[in-house]
Amino acid sequence: MKNLIAELLVRLAEKEEESKELVAQVEALEIVVTALLRKLDSHQFQQISDSITTAMDTATRSETINPEDSSLLEGYIQRLLLHPRQ
Repeated sequence: MKNLIAELLVRLAEKEEESKELVAQVEALEIVVTALLRKLDSHQFQQISDSITTAMDTATRSETINPEDSSLLEGYIQRLLLHPRQ
């Protein structure tokens, strides 16, 4: 029983480490994307925003995408486009 608990704790620690790494990757990408978006003029920004909207519309019409996941993704995209990290 102790071995099982120890093994579970090791697996939990590994998953936590993977989670931290993913969070760091997402935050790094958010910083890079925000920096790139800030360098665009308004026309370029609007073109990118329109392309993203079109891609999201196409993806949400697909039956392979969970509507809840799509909604969550849309929220994060809007946050990046409308309220970028300072």
